[in-house]
Amino acid sequence: MPRYYCDYCDVFLTHDSHSVRKQHNSGRKHRDNMKEYYGQFVSKQAQNLIDEILAKRAAQAAGGAVPGADPNFNPNAPGMFGPGGPYARPGGMAPPPPGYGPPGMAPGYGPPGRGPPPGFGGPPPGHGAPPPGYGPPE
Repeated sequence: MPRYYCDYCDVFLTHDSHSVRKQHNSGRKHRDNMKEYYGQFVSKQAQNLIDEILAKRAAQAAGGAVPGADPNFNPNAPGMFGPGGPYARPGGMAPPPPGYGPPGMAPGYGPPGRGPPPGFGGPPPGHGAPPPGYGPPE
């Protein structure tokens, strides 16, 4: 009868049945061994990331170039973002009429304090004040 070998725990299980493997894999020792095994890779990867960040900061503090950055990049160069700067409208679009927000915003809901457009203020037609006794507490 074949036996099952667990790489994480370095043990042979007595039987190669689904129920035995399931019971072993849900055990505390097996779960701890798996955490330890995969934790070694996470800690190495995290340490490499920390070392890269520290190297970049040390280079910046020394006044040197940041590794991987383009030394000729100048964000203030003329024409960097085209005419109108970085916030220009694409294709020379005209700005929206005064009081209206960006495209896609419901009409009439512009700058704060303006209020709703005509016909959109108050309760719907036929729904006036609440019946007596149903108003706000006094």
